[in-house]
Amino acid sequence: MKFDIITIFPELFKGFVGESLLGRAQKKKLIKINLHNLRKWTDDKHQTVDGRPYGGGAGMILKIEPIWKAVSSLRFPVYRKSKLKTKNYKLKTRTILLSAKGKTFTQKDARRLAKYGQLILICGRYEGVDERVAKYVADEEVSVGNYILFGGEVPAMVLIEAVSRLVSGVVAKKESIKNESFSDKESKAKEYPQYTRPEIFTPKIRNSKYVIRNSQKWKVPKVLLSGDHKKIREWREKQSK
Repeated sequence: MKFDIITIFPELFKGFVGESLLGRAQKKKLIKINLHNLRKWTDDKHQTVDGRPYGGGAGMILKIEPIWKAVSSLRFPVYRKSKLKTKNYKLKTRTILLSAKGKTFTQKDARRLAKYGQLILICGRYEGVDERVAKYVADEEVSVGNYILFGGEVPAMVLIEAVSRLVSGVVAKKESIKNESFSDKESKAKEYPQYTRPEIFTPKIRNSKYVIRNSQKWKVPKVLLSGDHKKIREWREKQSK
């Protein structure tokens, strides 16, 4: 799985792509994340990527020309030998515009996109992107929620993380994904509560001089300490409904 991110702020991604499971997945060559500065595909000395909207309006919008050049240079077919079958499969590229007016991204979309070999992500900025990008350049326009952000960089991170964890080998324990019960038709994930040590936690309120002990005790449910796997499974199923 290869991610190509087109943005005018590539530095925003540096910490995100290099840490935790994403960093490990790249070292293992399970995924590859490339950052591309949109200004690279401009011709003027000021590296202009935006312009005023025709018809008037507040702010600036990203121009189609540098975006078209960027996508054109990055888009190519990716090949991978399937582990399930002997013949080679051509895994196609998908170009996605991250936009507040796009369709809402879901777990179903994450599973669908995880089947591609390359995802090109276009991060919008300012007051938006020339509509011709959505109409002719991108394969789809995606939003991560019903709210407005400064740009498409954070939504791109959301999409990368959601898709990457579905790539084989990125999450070490397959059960972690298998046990997740986020249905395509549900608006909220169904997950059971989880606890770890200590078994009993007594909160303490601290100030500069004293530690004030609280009489409360926050305990782990007894069933999880019972060792009875059947009862634990039944409890978890009940809690996740």
